[in-house]
Formats: sequence, C-alpha cells, structure tokens
Amino acid sequence: MDKNTIVGFLLIIVLVIGFSMYSKKETQEMDKERKEAAQDQAEQANTTENQADFATEQAKAPQDNPVDNFFASQTTAASQVNDTTVVATATDSIAKPEIAPVVTEPKEEIVSIENDKIKVDISTKGGQLVNVQLKGYSDFKGDSLALFGNDGSMSFLLENKSGKTLNTGEANFTPIMDKNGNSLTMRLTAGEGSHLDFVYSLSPESYMIKFDVLAVGMKDILSRETQSTFILDWKYKQKRNEKSIKNEQRYSSIYWKLEGQDVDNLSENSSKKEEINNPVKWVAFKDQFFAAVIISENSFQTSVLDSRIHEKDSTYLKTYEATLYAPVSLENNGVLKTGYSIYAGPLQYNLLKSYDDGIDKKVDQLDLDKLVPLGWTLFRWVNQYFVLPLFSILNSIGLSMGIVILLLTIIVKIIISPLTYKSFMSSAKMRVLRPQIEEINKKYPKQEQAMDRQKATMSLYSKAGVSPMAGCVPMLLQMPILLALFSFFPSAIELRHQSFLWADDLSSYDAIITWSANIPLVSWALGNHLSLFCLLMTVTNIVYTKFNMDATNTGQQQMPGMKWMMYFMPVIFLFVLNDYPSGLSYYYFISTLITILLTLIFRYSIDEEKVLAKLEANKLKPKKKSGFMARLEEAQRLQQQQQRAQQNKGNRKKK
Repeated sequence: MDKNTIVGFLLIIVLVIGFSMYSKKETQEMDKERKEAAQDQAEQANTTENQADFATEQAKAPQDNPVDNFFASQTTAASQVNDTTVVATATDSIAKPEIAPVVTEPKEEIVSIENDKIKVDISTKGGQLVNVQLKGYSDFKGDSLALFGNDGSMSFLLENKSGKTLNTGEANFTPIMDKNGNSLTMRLTAGEGSHLDFVYSLSPESYMIKFDVLAVGMKDILSRETQSTFILDWKYKQKRNEKSIKNEQRYSSIYWKLEGQDVDNLSENSSKKEEINNPVKWVAFKDQFFAAVIISENSFQTSVLDSRIHEKDSTYLKTYEATLYAPVSLENNGVLKTGYSIYAGPLQYNLLKSYDDGIDKKVDQLDLDKLVPLGWTLFRWVNQYFVLPLFSILNSIGLSMGIVILLLTIIVKIIISPLTYKSFMSSAKMRVLRPQIEEINKKYPKQEQAMDRQKATMSLYSKAGVSPMAGCVPMLLQMPILLALFSFFPSAIELRHQSFLWADDLSSYDAIITWSANIPLVSWALGNHLSLFCLLMTVTNIVYTKFNMDATNTGQQQMPGMKWMMYFMPVIFLFVLNDYPSGLSYYYFISTLITILLTLIFRYSIDEEKVLAKLEANKLKPKKKSGFMARLEEAQRLQQQQQRAQQNKGNRKKK
C-alpha cells in the first residue's frame, strides 16, 4: 500500500473510536436525565401527598391555625393546579408518566327559595343572592322581570389577624336547606368549629327577604376591625324595564334614609359619587317602578354610593355601587352577627307604607313609601291624603284604568269647581265693565298718560267692588292639585301595562307616529315618536286658550306679544310631555275638556246684565278702602310722581 492509503485507514480508525466514545457519553447523560426526571416526579407526588396530609391535620387540629385554610383556600387550590400542570409538561416528552389529578373548584350551584310573590336564587359561588324574580310582573318586552342579577354582586370583605382579606364573593359555599323550604343557609367552613353562614329566609306573601350573617367560632380569627364592622360591597347594573328609556331614567337613582331623618337621593340626571358619614338606615337601588333595598338592623355607619349613567345603552340604564360599613354585634354564644332585611319588589305606595304599620315612633319608621316620588312637601300631602285614597277607592271597583282616570278627573273638577266658578265670576265682572274701561282708554290714549289711565281703571274697579286679583287667587288654590297629579301619574305602578283605547300602556307614551331617522330639532325635542294623547291635550289647550282669552277680554291694553305667548305655552307642553306617561296626558286632555264645558255652563247660566246692575249699585254705596287697595293706590301715586319727575328732568335737559 502506498503512503496515502495508510494515512486514510488511520484516519478512519480514529474517527470510529472517537464516535464510539462520544456515543457512550451521550447515552450516560441521557440515562442520568431520565433518572433525575423520575426522581423529581416522585418528589412532587410525595409533596402533593404531604400537602393533603397537612390539610387533613389542620382540619382535625384547630390549634394549628385554620385561618390559612379559610383565607387562602382560593390561592392554594390555584397553586396546586399550576404545579401539577408544570410536572406533566416537564415529563411529557420523556416518559409520559401518569398525570396527577388536577384540583378543580366545585361547580357553581343555584339554590332557590320562593313564596307567592318572589323566587329568590342564591349561588354557592359567594353564597350571594343573584336573582329575584317578581311573580306577576314582566318587562316591556313581556319577559319575566327580575332584580339583583345583571352582572351584579353582593359580597363581604373580611380581614383576619394576619392581614389577609377574604372576598366572600370568590369563595365556595355549601347550601343547607331547612325542612320547610323557606330558609336557606350558605355555609363557608373556616376550620373545625368555625364557619361563616349567610342565612336567607322568606315569609309568605312578602317581598321582604331576611338576611343574617353569622360568624361562628371566628372571634379569634378575624381582625379587631372586622369583629366590629363588616364591609359590604354591593354592585348592581340597572336593567331597562320600561318602554321609555328617557322617562325611566328620570326616576332611577340611589336613595337612602338617614337614621331618624328624611330620605335623600343622588341626582337622577348625572353620574355622581357621594360618601355619607352619618348612620344610614337603608340604601335603595331603584328605577321607575321597582327597587332593591337593603335595610340594616343597626344602620350603616359609613356609606360610599356611586351612580353612573350608561349613555346610549338600550339594555342598561345605570350602574350602581355601594360600599357599606355594617356594625357587628357579639351574641351571648360568641357568634358575631350582622342582620339585614332586603326588599325586592314593586314601588306601590300602600304596600311600602304598610311596613311602618304598628311603629308609632316616627324616628323608628322605615319610610320606604318615600321611594315613590309624589312631589315636594305640599304636593306630596295632596297626593297622600286626597289623590291616593280616592284613586284606591276607584281602582278597587274593578273598572278599567282608563275609566278610573276619567272618574278621578271628573271628581277632582267637581271639587274645585267652586274655585273655577269664582274665577269666572271675577272675569265676568271685569268683562261687563269693558265699555267703561274703553272710555278711560280713549280719555288717556297717550303712553305718558299710562299712570293716569291705570289710576282711573283701579278707581272704577274699587267703586264697583271688583278686585283684579279675585280671579287669580282661585287659580292659585287649584295649582297644588294640578302639580300633585303631575307627580302622581308617572309614579303610579297601577297604570303599568294597563291599556285604554289606542294606548297599550298608560304608564308610558302612546306613539301614533314613530321614526328612526335623526330629524334636526324635532328628534332632539320629541325623541323618535309623537304621542297621540299628548297631541290631543295640546290642541285642546290651544282651543281653550283662545276661548278663555275671548271670554276674559276686559278691554285693557296688554303687553306686546302676550297674546302669542299664551298660545305658545301649550306647544311647549307638547315637547315636555311627549315622553311622559300617556295616562298623564289623558288626564290633562279630559281635564281641559271639562274646564271648557264648565266655562260654557257658567257663561250661559250667568245673567251679565244683572251683574252689571249690581256693580252700578255698588258705585253708589260708600266704600271703605281695603288695606290692599290703599297700598296699591299709594304705590301708584308714588310711581306717578317718579314718572313725572323723570319727565320734568328730561325736559330741562332738552332746554
């Protein structure tokens, strides 16, 4: 063999020997890795077993501090899931050993209690009330009406002595139903002899839910602050229940009652947050006709309330949040307790008022009836002691709601008819004196003679025994009733889903025309519809305005533009009331028609010649000026002097 062949063989031998040695080394390293992986798997399994044994020992031995199990149970379960997943991933590509069982959270369960009025759904997730179905009520779409759900929550924030915090909304509770089926306990175990109970109870034929929170055997677990005060975190999304979003929004807000004081609320028209540092008896999340109210047995010491409007949302109106600091009492058996009542139901005045029956002291009354907006103090009194009792009597007869409103309108107009008659008589007296007023206007035609003209007119009225204010006083006396009814109809749940003629719901608008396009100014003022009862009310008021102005024309000069202003006011009401309940517009429509009818009756039943003869006879009688007329004439005299002084001053400047 030549030299090159020998060198080639030697190189081949070296490569074979080197490759053999390298392969042996790789095999040894792979064996080593397999052994280490198997050892890690065995250690992990051993650790999981030790953790389970440790948890068992903790449950059996309270002296080993059950706080960790109670306040850290959620994080422990999560870490076990993560650790097991990591082991499976690390070993999957090597030996694919049997994967340890994954620790999963218990499946959420919904448990219900119910009576003839409501069905209450309570979740094992957080032990919280998640839905209250109101039997016999539906939303504007016809679906079952429910409160408390809609992505809301009601949970407590508890802190232990180590500074760890538990949000009960994230914990898993165990349901315990009583044998009668009207009471449910949701229990969260904290260790042997220690647990947290949420107890829900229902009474027959009631919208009120009794809700007690009991911390058993936890006095040595909870922090000092938590032992005296539980923090209740309540979130609620207000779902739209009525056809008119704008009108429902107008009556939706957070209400509360200060202990021993009146009821207050956040603005309905804007988003707002407020902290209340005075004791609060109850907090309510309400819409136009329904409310969810939590009532504390011992009053909330501090309340942070937040209301946010949902702009351009057709499903939800607002989001409500309340952080309530609830006092906790220590019972004789060492149990920490805080108690509540939860009202979830309709805003029906007589029903809400009944919860104060038998409570004599005003300071102890709940005043839940204040959730029904019946107007300011004077107007609320009119509704409470006149309109509501009359309406309840008429409604109890069993007539349709349209007939009830008609009868209510007739009765109201009959009651105030003496005031209407007195106002008409005042206008009639001035109307028969119209020829004499026109003679005064001819005698003093110039603008600078205005004071002389007015003085002569007032002198004529005084001699004839006519008071220009006599017609205004009866109208002012009628205003409380008219304004009270303006508050009553939008808040009367009895009108809800009640139809009459073409109106399918007297608690909402009765659209005769609808549109989806955005019409400049029109859509801004009217929305996307035109209500027929509101339109009829507007037309009737315009006719009445014309009729009344002709009937009360006394011949006196009016301010420029006053005539058109009188016609313009009914048109303004068309834009204001177009979105209001059709029951309200129907009432105003009928009321105006009856007023026109009464005016016609008065006009044709009164002999104006006899009225004039009586006024002429009054001129011959000696008159003692009333204090009002004397003051009025003195004011006119002083005004006339000032006017003349200004005229003389102007004349001197011209010279």
